[in-house]
Amino acid sequence: MLKRSIGIGAVAGTLGFTVAALGAQQPPAQLPSANLQYAAFKTRFAPDGTFKLEGIGWPPFSGTWKSERDEVTLLTTGGPPDTCAAPARYRFQIDKTRVKLAVVADDCVLRRMILNESTWLPEGEAAPIPERRIVRSGPPRPPALPKAAAPKGSWPSFRGPDASGVADGQNLPDRWDVKTGENILWRIPIPGLAHSSPVVWGERLFVTSAISSKPGATFKPGLYGDGDASDDSSPHKFMLYAVDKRTGKIAWERVAFEGPPRNKRHIKSTYASASPATDGRVVVAWFGSQGVHAYDVTGKPLWQVDIGTVDMGAYDIPSFEWGPASSPIIWNDLVLLQVDTQTDSFLLALDVATGETVWKTDRAELPSWGTPTVITTTAGDELVTNASNYIRGYDPRTGKELWRLGGSSKISAPTPFFAPAAPGSPDGLIILTSGRRPEQPIFAVRPGARGDLSLPKGETSSPAVAWSKTGRGAYMPTPILYDSILYVIANNGVFDAYDPKTGAEIYRQRAEPVGSGFSASPVAADGRIYLSSEDGDIIVVAAGREFKPIAVNAMGDLVMATPALSDGVMYVRSASSLTAIGRKKAK
Repeated sequence: MLKRSIGIGAVAGTLGFTVAALGAQQPPAQLPSANLQYAAFKTRFAPDGTFKLEGIGWPPFSGTWKSERDEVTLLTTGGPPDTCAAPARYRFQIDKTRVKLAVVADDCVLRRMILNESTWLPEGEAAPIPERRIVRSGPPRPPALPKAAAPKGSWPSFRGPDASGVADGQNLPDRWDVKTGENILWRIPIPGLAHSSPVVWGERLFVTSAISSKPGATFKPGLYGDGDASDDSSPHKFMLYAVDKRTGKIAWERVAFEGPPRNKRHIKSTYASASPATDGRVVVAWFGSQGVHAYDVTGKPLWQVDIGTVDMGAYDIPSFEWGPASSPIIWNDLVLLQVDTQTDSFLLALDVATGETVWKTDRAELPSWGTPTVITTTAGDELVTNASNYIRGYDPRTGKELWRLGGSSKISAPTPFFAPAAPGSPDGLIILTSGRRPEQPIFAVRPGARGDLSLPKGETSSPAVAWSKTGRGAYMPTPILYDSILYVIANNGVFDAYDPKTGAEIYRQRAEPVGSGFSASPVAADGRIYLSSEDGDIIVVAAGREFKPIAVNAMGDLVMATPALSDGVMYVRSASSLTAIGRKKAK
């Protein structure tokens, strides 16, 4: 550690990057140490011109640096990719003890991912956590909402009833053709970008979108590891649509928020990736930093809640902003939100009629993207959340933590769900998974357990955990239980079937040729599993102990959203359209 004060030139040398002067001459900034930290990364740059940059799970970079006038150049570098041997240049700002970097030129993708738009602090100094204010707007006391029993065919939130993804009695066709119109009941364009799924109540279907004012706004599907954010910061219209599910006619549309997004999104994501939720009285849409918006089913605004900045991104690189995808759910007059951010994660329960905060539970969590689920069993009601530090169960009435389970991946997106021991049984297991390497776990948890359920190293089960396995978890799609078989589709198209009681593998196959990505979760009905690839193929697979593909149906458009099932129709949200698939009635 250097035992001298460090001015601008020395600090630049400490970091080992090209520095471009910004504005007028400033007095030398003083840093207490040559050891700096940024999230999971640390750097040590010595006065002899050598440096080292390292972080857990990342290859270390080391080499030499030199300064010239107001610039410092990172010179020879040791790192796995050959491109990381070339010199690199970064703009440089000092704010008290903080050092901010922005790329000027760097051909090394890994190094650029870490350093661009990064803020470095002296080792041991905690990054400030901004104050969060939850602000409700709307009528002070809306009239009491009447009760609304769920009609047949309801698909009220992401993955449908109980987040199961299952709706038998649909009599869906195995094959359809969007070009000829075979078994296509209607197809309508939906402007903007959204990965949110449609939800259904009665004769209405609800779907969200974010419409950019920038021509040609898009996203990048596929299997790749880039963590880059989109540069589309143009004003957007954040939309909620109500659609007649029989005809496809737009019943009403509302602009929930208009203006530039307050955060960035991943280049593969959209600003409307969270699905809406409804209980037949209220429709709730969450657009991350743009707030929670509630309407009645006729489109009348009820309330809005601004929960502040929602910064979700890579756990180890805070400058990466990926945007939210966790969807709201409605349970017993509560709107439940899982808000896991870079700084201050929490669960939030809002009154469905008023938007007022009923409870808020802070939690030490990394950013996550799974939708919470309320599971009702003989052990009672549990609000289950999938996340990275811990999978957790809460009392949904109070927000009190009941149990936690470690061992998840550092990035978690799938939604928890209940696997009943038999159809309709209150007994069964809670299934959870996450798919980032190296952990990639699948857990089957017994409801009713309390405390820390984390498994000792080397153990795969316990009184609270019926079974678990690593290396098989899903990255994005949520698994599905159907006819006593647990199906897991990986983001690369590997399709596994397991015994849900024991975790024993039944089969492992590939749903589509190598190269196809899968983000949408599977749905099931009447002995069929429906798998939607990002390329736009919906693969129909027979349920059972053998892998039997039946048909591959091309949607002619990218598909990232999970379909909804209702009254004999599959509703598919694709990149540009909303399509109703079902058997046409004879005239």
